[in-house]
Amino acid sequence: MPPFQVVSEFEPAGDQPQAVEALAEGLARGDRFQTLLGITGSGKSATMAWAIERAQRPTLVIAPNKSLAAQLANEFREFFPRNRVEYFVSYYDYYQPEAYVPSSDTYIEKDSSINDEIDRLRHSATSALLTRQDVIVVASVSCIYGLGSPEEYRANLLVLRTGEEHDQRSILSRLVDMQYDRNDMALARGSFRVRGDTIELHPAYEETGVRIELFGDEVERMTRVDLLTGERLEELDELVVFPATHYVAGDERLKAAMVRIEAELAERLAWFEAEGKLLEAQRLRMRTNYDLEMLAEVGVCNGIENYSAPIDGRAPGTPPHTLLDFF
Repeated sequence: MPPFQVVSEFEPAGDQPQAVEALAEGLARGDRFQTLLGITGSGKSATMAWAIERAQRPTLVIAPNKSLAAQLANEFREFFPRNRVEYFVSYYDYYQPEAYVPSSDTYIEKDSSINDEIDRLRHSATSALLTRQDVIVVASVSCIYGLGSPEEYRANLLVLRTGEEHDQRSILSRLVDMQYDRNDMALARGSFRVRGDTIELHPAYEETGVRIELFGDEVERMTRVDLLTGERLEELDELVVFPATHYVAGDERLKAAMVRIEAELAERLAWFEAEGKLLEAQRLRMRTNYDLEMLAEVGVCNGIENYSAPIDGRAPGTPPHTLLDFF
C-alpha cells in the first residue's frame, strides 16, 4: 500500500512544524487527548494532514455535522490524492421512529428514506478499511452508532481470480447470500444480472460495474466497466466483492440468532400476557414471526439492525459494533 504522503505546494510554516512534531510525539506515546489550537484560517486541516503523514496510521476524523465532514473530506482528498479518503455519515434523508399512541390506540410504523449515494460511501469506507492501511475516514457522530460485525462482513466476501475454477451457479448463489439482488433489466447498486456465461455486477460500494466472463467453469476474464456506456475501463486479475449490507450473517449464525429471537419473544409474550396486555402481545407476536419468516427465507428483514444483538450473540447491555471496530 502507498504510505500516507501529503501532496501540497505549501510546507509547514510558522507554528505548524512544532505543532506537527508535538502531535506526532503524542500519538507515539499513546496520549489519549491532545488539543490543537488555532484561529480560523491558520491551517489546522493542513497541520492535521502533516500529522497523519508523520503517524502513518489509518485515521478517523470526526466532524460535528455532515456539512463540515464533507468539507474536511474534500480537503483531505486534495492533501492525499494517492491514498483513500472516505466519507461516513448517516444515510437517512428522512427518519420517523416507530411510536404508539395509547389514547387513540394508534401504532405508527417506522418510516425512513435512505440516500443511496451516502449508503454507497459508507460501504466504500468499510470495504477500504478491511483491504487497505492507507485510509482516512471523515465521519459524523454516525461512526459511533451500531453497525454490523466486521468479522461477519469480512467472512462473507467473495474473492475471484482469473483462471480459477468457479461454476456460475455457485457464484450466483454466493452473491444472493451476500444480499445482492438479481435484476436482469436494470443493473442498480447492490444487484447483478446474467447474460449467457457473463455475470455483470454493481458492487454496493462502487460507482462502476464489474463484468465476469466464464468459459465453462473457469473465470476467463474480469473487467471493470462503465455502467452507462458498457465501456471496459480496467482489466482485473483479482476481484474482491464485499456484501451488499453491513448486517450480513452466515447460515449457522443466522440459525442461532433465530433461536435466540424466539426465546426472547416467548419471554416477552409471557410478560405481556401476565400483565393482561393481550393486544400488545398479539402485535409483538405477528411482527416478530413475520421477521423470523423473512430471515429464514431470504436472510434479511426490514429493520434487521434491531436484531443485531441476537445475530452477534451479544449479552444484554453489551454495546454493538461500530465503525471503530473496522479499524
